[in-house]
Parts: sequence; structure tokens; C-alpha cells
Amino acid sequence: MTVLVTGADGFVGRWMLRALLAGGHEVVGTVRPGPPRDDGLTHAERALVRWVPLELGDLHSVRQVTSRPCEAVVHLAGVASGSDSLADPGVAWAVNAAGTARLLAELGRRRSAGDGDPVVLLVSTAEVYGAGATRPLVETDPVAPRSPYAASKRGAELAALETRARTGLKVVVARAFPHTGPGQDERFVAPAFARRLRGARLAGARTVKVGNLEPTRDFLDVRDVVAAYVGLLTRGVAGEVYNVASGMAITLRELLDRLAALLDVDVIPELDTEFVRPADLPYLVGDAGKLRAATGWNPAIPLEQTLRDLVSAQAD
Repeated sequence: MTVLVTGADGFVGRWMLRALLAGGHEVVGTVRPGPPRDDGLTHAERALVRWVPLELGDLHSVRQVTSRPCEAVVHLAGVASGSDSLADPGVAWAVNAAGTARLLAELGRRRSAGDGDPVVLLVSTAEVYGAGATRPLVETDPVAPRSPYAASKRGAELAALETRARTGLKVVVARAFPHTGPGQDERFVAPAFARRLRGARLAGARTVKVGNLEPTRDFLDVRDVVAAYVGLLTRGVAGEVYNVASGMAITLRELLDRLAALLDVDVIPELDTEFVRPADLPYLVGDAGKLRAATGWNPAIPLEQTLRDLVSAQAD
């Protein structure tokens, strides 16, 4: 099938493209207008994708993209960093919520006119659940976002479900729990830890600066995450929400220790308020039983391999 992937040059986007190409699908990838950025793809991989510009804030641009026939859409484009959303919450809302509403409204309008009926996978975040959990979260748990990023992604979910109710657009929502892997940039915790640990080793330092190490997270490999997304394109139920999670809990202190062992670094973590996130969620672990029942998906890559591959890619 022909699959349109928005945000195709992002971290998850590149792995999504690879998974779809490996499955024999025809892929159209959108990128923001302007100078190309390093998307981590090989020349051969890039040549297999039809690239088109997309600016979510521009209705004409959105209409140009949605006029292309496709059987499925994976919507990844957006402000993905919590720190970026805190720096300018308005941008996060404009892109993640309003941009998604604009894109889906056009897809819904075309469906109502009898001009295509794609499955649309909206990639959201588990951060919409907010704080308070002490057990793996399920899709029926209440949502209470505590950051501009999470709130704007919840806005995107509402836009998607409203568009489905009004137009019949086949929207599936994936709530992804934290994921990492080779190629992720240092705005995110695992590659940031790895880079700081490597720097400490090179400098012969005895300490490494960190934020709050107490939060507990559910870390997945990005390659397992995109495998779940592929499964939802064909076996997800329209109008439903699915957690993409491993169910395995690990504290950020444990994550730091595992990376230190891989890099053969013996350092003491030192709290630096620069790295402390406001309103950080103390516990974010998910139950993916609903996803597993619908698609048969299970994570296949152990965290140790994920971290090893991340460290190796960073060294390259």
C-alpha cells in the first residue's frame, strides 16, 4: 500500500520509513520546507522515498499533501521535545494540536467527498496520562497532561477523534511510552546520558551532571515502536487508542548505571538544576495488552541491545 509519513526526516520517521520499505510498501515522506537536515538515512534508502514539503501551519501546503492518493497516513510531524515545548508552549500547540487538526480535517473533508479513505495513525504520547500512577497504565485510565507537550498532544488526540466522529475518517491513536535507540538526539535522556558519560571518561572526571534520577520509565527500542505502528495500520480498530509499551519499569538512575557500564565509566552523578524538568512525571510505565491482542505485537529488542546500539551509533 501507499503510506504517507509526516515528519519522515525525524528520529522515529527514519525508522518508520525503513520498516515500511522493508515491508514492500510505497512511501511518501513529508519534510518541512527549507534546507534539508540530516535524517540518518542512506542514499539508497532516501532514493526509495517520494519526498514532499509539508508545513502544518499552511492550509495550502496541507491541501497539496492530502491531495495525493494514499491508503494510510502515519502522522509523526510535530514538536517532540518536552524542553522545546516549555520554551514556547504556543508553538507546541500550534504544531501539535492545530497542525494535526488542520491535516486531519483535510483528510476527513476529502473522505466525505468520496476522494479517498485512508487509515490514519495518530502518534501521541503516554505523557497525556500525567502523574499519579503506581502501576502500568491502561488506555481507560484518566488523562491529565502536566506539560505543554503532553497537553498539545492531547489536543491532537481530541482533534483526531472529533474528525472521525464528524467525517468517518479511520483514525487510530497510538500512545507511545518513552523510546530510544540509535540516532536519537541529545535533547532526550538516554543519548544525553551517554554523551555526558563519554565526556566524563575523556576528561577523567569523577562526576557527571544529571537531573532528577528518581523517575521510573518504560523504555522501548524505536525499532519495536515502529513495528507496532505498522501493525496498527492494518489491524488497529478505528476510533480506538492503543498503548505502545513494554511494561518493564526502570529508574533513570538504573538507566544511567547501565550506560556507564557499557562505556566503562565509573563516575558519581551530581545534581544540576539545569537538567531538572519541571513537573516531571514520577512513574510512566504502560500496559500494551490491548495492542498485543489486536496485532500480536511484542517488543523483541532487549534494553541492553538498544543501549549498546545507541552508544555505538553515537561513537560513529
